[in-house]
Parts: sequence; structure tokens; C-alpha cells
Amino acid sequence: MVTIGVHVSIAGGISKAVGRASATGCDTFQIFSRNPRGWMFRDLEPAEVALFRQELGKSRLAPAVDHMPYLPNLATMNPEFAEKSGNTLVAELSRCGTLGIPYLVTHLGHYGLEGKEAGQRRVSTMINDALDKVDNPVLLLLENTAGEKNGIGSRFEDIATVMEGIKKPSRIGFCFDTCHAFGAGYDLRSGEGLEETLNRFDETLGLKHLRLIHLNDSKGDLGSGLDRHEHIGLGRIGEEGFARILSTPLLRNLPLICETPVDERRDDAGNIKKVRELAG
Repeated sequence: MVTIGVHVSIAGGISKAVGRASATGCDTFQIFSRNPRGWMFRDLEPAEVALFRQELGKSRLAPAVDHMPYLPNLATMNPEFAEKSGNTLVAELSRCGTLGIPYLVTHLGHYGLEGKEAGQRRVSTMINDALDKVDNPVLLLLENTAGEKNGIGSRFEDIATVMEGIKKPSRIGFCFDTCHAFGAGYDLRSGEGLEETLNRFDETLGLKHLRLIHLNDSKGDLGSGLDRHEHIGLGRIGEEGFARILSTPLLRNLPLICETPVDERRDDAGNIKKVRELAG
């Protein structure tokens, strides 16, 4: 058995996400706790929180996962964006604690003219500040990226550099995105490539700190730097690659979240079914 789920909508109230996840056939699920495309958000209402916790408790879904919104950039050198990004990180950590969500996933952001090393230091500083302000059991999961220009996190070594500046490493874990790794040049299609990738991850970050897999196929080629998700098995990683990934005990025993398209070829339930099929 694998623990598989998808990203679900909170339209109409955050508690409705639980029912949507169950109806789709999820074992686990991911949400945005608020509108991901803006800076403004409303506080969680106590009744809303109580209903979410009640629905989650009645379900067999676990873990619930929250993802940071799109706009924050933890590496930014723009003071206004830095303040807004830091405030958003603090708010999302707090909201996860209130909702009983154990994991918050974040990208590390994009650096500016000062360069990558300065950007990495800013990421560490912003995370440290947020963890100082929010004392709860939520784990912040740092996600690898696809290698887009000025992005931080496409190489495991870059994430390790950020970790060197973290004062409370016990509150940090990692989310591994298969599409992003493939776009960044980690070949997950072959047994040799997958083994080499996992060994490199273990040497630089520690596989024991890996908490979540974003299971996505890739529309882009190996090393393309493209963050374009595809249905499981229909992209460049392919069915054989995912069958190999899902036969690896370390990976198949972690929560798996698909962030795949919904179109005429396949929906969320279809991708869950395909993952279960490939996992045997």
C-alpha cells in the first residue's frame, strides 16, 4: 500500500477540502490554507477551524499538508517583498498549528543581483526569524526546485548551504519533487540514476529528514530547468521510471502528493489510480 493524494481546493471553506480529498480517493492531501495568488488573507475563524479538525478526525486522511502561497520569495533582496514574505511564512506556520496540519511546504525563492550566496543567507535568516516567532510542532519542509534562472534549491548542495544557517534544524524537513529533480538534471528513469540521486540526497541532506514526495511527471526534458508537471507516466520520466520510484521502499513508504494536471486525458482520481497501479 502507498499513501497517495493530491492538492485539493478549499473553495467554500477550508473544511470542504477534507470531503473533496476523500471523494477523490486520497489517503493524504495538500491545500493552500488561503488564496495563493495574493498577499491579503483573512484570519481563520474558530468555527471553521473546529469543523476542519472535526472532518479531518473523522476521515482516515493523514497527513494533511499545507503549501506556501505563490508570491513569497524567501531569498528576495527587495525590503518590501522580504517583509511580506516573512509575514506570510509566519502566518502559514501559525495557521498550520491552529488547523492541526503537521507539514508546511515552501520553495526557497529566487535571488537577485547580490548573487546566490547572499540569497541563501537571506533564506536562512527569514526561516530563523519565522521559527523564532512561531513556537509549534509544525515541520517546515524545504522543496527542491527545477533549476529555473536565479532559483535556489535545484541542487541538493544549495539546500544544504541554507541548512547550515538554520538555528533550529529539528523544525526543518524536506519535500522531494520528482518533476523538479528531473528538470534540475537528476535522472530518475534508470535504476542507476535513481540510486545515485538518493545517495547524493543522503550525503548532502540526509534521507532520514525526507518527509514528503511531490510525485509529478515532467513535460520538460532531463536537465531542462522546466517546472512543468505532467500526468504520472505520460511525461519524460514515464511509467517505467515511476514504477521504479514506487518500488523503492524509502520512497513508497512516504506520503505521496500529486500536483498533476486535470484535463481531458486524466483527472486527479485517474492519477491516484495510476500511482496505485504502478506501485503494485
